[in-house]
Amino acid sequence: MSVLESAGKTVRGPVAEPVRRSPRRPRRPRTTGWLLTAGLVTALLVLVPVAAGTGAYPVPVGDVLASVQHRIGLGGTGLDRVAESVLWNVRFPRIVLALLVGASLGCAGALMQGVFGNPLAEPGVIGVSSGAAVGAVAAITLGWDFAGNWTVSVPAFAAGLFTVLLVYGMSRSGGRTEVVTLILTGIAVNAFAGALIGLFLFFADTAAVNQITFWQLGSLSQATWPKVLAVLPCAALGLAVAPLYARRLDLLALGERPARHLGVDVERLRIVLVLVIALLTAAAVSVSGIVGFVGLVVPHLLRMAAGPGHRFLLPGSALLGALVLLAADLTARTVADPAELPLGVLTALLGSPFFFWLLRRTRRRQGGWA
Repeated sequence: MSVLESAGKTVRGPVAEPVRRSPRRPRRPRTTGWLLTAGLVTALLVLVPVAAGTGAYPVPVGDVLASVQHRIGLGGTGLDRVAESVLWNVRFPRIVLALLVGASLGCAGALMQGVFGNPLAEPGVIGVSSGAAVGAVAAITLGWDFAGNWTVSVPAFAAGLFTVLLVYGMSRSGGRTEVVTLILTGIAVNAFAGALIGLFLFFADTAAVNQITFWQLGSLSQATWPKVLAVLPCAALGLAVAPLYARRLDLLALGERPARHLGVDVERLRIVLVLVIALLTAAAVSVSGIVGFVGLVVPHLLRMAAGPGHRFLLPGSALLGALVLLAADLTARTVADPAELPLGVLTALLGSPFFFWLLRRTRRRQGGWA
C-alpha cells in the first residue's frame, strides 16, 4: 500500500499511547474541611476558658477549668463564693449566649447566600435583623407578656419571616435575584425599620427606652440562664436542620433549571430555608439586638479557605460565627475597661470595610452593575 493510499484510510492495529504524566493531586477539599473544623473546635476550646477568666474580676484559667470539672463531677475543686458566682452567674451565661448567637448568625448568612444565590446576602445587610428587631421592640414597648421567656422571640420571628419574604419577593426579576435590587431593598427595609423603632422610642417609657437602645446597639451584657434557655430551642433546631439541605443547596448553585432537572423542588427548598433563616435570625436578635456583618464575613472567609461546598460551609459557618462573636464580645467588654463597647458597634466597625471590599470585588468580576 502506497503512502497516498494509506493516508486516506484508517490504519488499524496497535497504536502507541502517549505517555501520560500523573499530575500532582491537589489537597482534597474534604481534607481541608476536616482540618479547618478541627482548628475551629480547638480555638473555641482555648478561647472559652480565657473569656471566662477575663474581666473586671479576673479568674485564672486553671481555676476556671477546676471549677468546670467540679461542677460536672470530674474532680477539680470549687472556688470561693465570689469567684463561683462570677463564673456561673455572669460569665458562662454570656459565653454560651455568644456561642449560640454567633453560630445562628453565621449559619443564617451562609443559608441566605445559598438561597438567594448571591454573595452579598446577609441578615443584617438586607434588613432581616432590623425587621426582627422591630418585632422585639414592639413586644417591649407594648408590654406584651403572653409567652413568658418566648414573648420577645415570637414577634421577632414573625417580623423576621415577613422581612425575608418581602426582600425575596422584591429582589427577584426574570427568575433570578438581582444584586442591585437586593441591596436597595435592604436599604429601604433598614430605613423603614429604623423609623418604626424611633416611633416606638417616642411612645415608650424610660425602662422601655433603655431596652430599645440595647436592641439598636447590640449587646450581651444582660445575658442570663433563662435567656439562654429561651433562645436554645430555636437556635438548636435551625442549626440541626440547616446541614440536611447542604446537597440541595450545592445543586441550586448550578442554577434553578439544572437543579429542577436533578430532582430538586426549588420553591419548596426556598420556603423551608427561608423559615430556617428567620428562625435563626430571630433567635439571635431576640437576645442580642442587632449584630451586623457576622453572617456576611464568616461564610466568605470559609469559602476562600475551603471552597463553596455547603456540606462544610454550613457547620463551618456556625463554628466560625461562634468563635468570631465570642472574640468580639470579649474585646467589647475589655478594650474600653471599665466601660463596655456595644457589640453591634464593634462588629459594624470591623465588618463594614470587608463589605466595601466585597462590593468592589463583585463589581470588578461582573464588569459593572449595568
